[in-house]
Amino acid sequence: MAAERSGGGDPARTIALLWRRPPEPKPVGRKAKVSVDQIVTAAIAVADREGLGAMSMARVAQELTVGTMSLYTHVPGKAELIDLMADTVLQERDLTPEGTWRERVKHYADRTRAVYQAHPWMRDVSMVRPPLGPGLMDGQEFVLAALADSGLEPRHVTVAHVAIEGFVHGAAASEVDDQQLERTTGESGDSWWGARQVFWDDYFDVERYPTMTNLWNAGAYDTDGTLADTMRSSFDYGLEKLLDGIEGGMR
Repeated sequence: MAAERSGGGDPARTIALLWRRPPEPKPVGRKAKVSVDQIVTAAIAVADREGLGAMSMARVAQELTVGTMSLYTHVPGKAELIDLMADTVLQERDLTPEGTWRERVKHYADRTRAVYQAHPWMRDVSMVRPPLGPGLMDGQEFVLAALADSGLEPRHVTVAHVAIEGFVHGAAASEVDDQQLERTTGESGDSWWGARQVFWDDYFDVERYPTMTNLWNAGAYDTDGTLADTMRSSFDYGLEKLLDGIEGGMR
């Protein structure tokens, strides 16, 4: 499916909802059938089970056994709901400010990766224009505080932060993408590659791709685990080297 994006709804209404500050008093009269929290929880449940493509205002209303118009009383539309969903699951990270600056950044990375593992649909949400809610902002404050304590110059703190966010979210989304494909197709990544062994046997040109060939012969592609294990190792290795580079800038 095409990626959804956060930040596409009405700015004032979305921000008020993210921080649970309604822009107008609650109406007097009959008790509301649903709340914002119930709507968001139901939307996340639908996306977790069926994917983000299946999530719509009508489908969420069905999940809550209420009329679709009941939802619009609280949430203007799908764009605002996606922001609420993304920011809500980011609040699951439960970030603990303990350890060295590197340990804190690694903790942030692990907890963010866990969010993508628990909610694979997050890979389909572009947060280039982010949901400015507590889930996102608490995460940014956590990483910035760790970097500020590292000894980096202030202007390098913000640059390093952007680099870390880009790596963590991108790598976590890529890892989940493979796992989601296995769930939807019934074929593991290892099986997919195994079915294409003919490419390596009959089509791969060792003279055209000498570097790949040399690495293969040197055992660079050998692994004792699954593709999922390799992706996890790549996540850890990439983060470690990124932090090494940031630390090198302190000298």
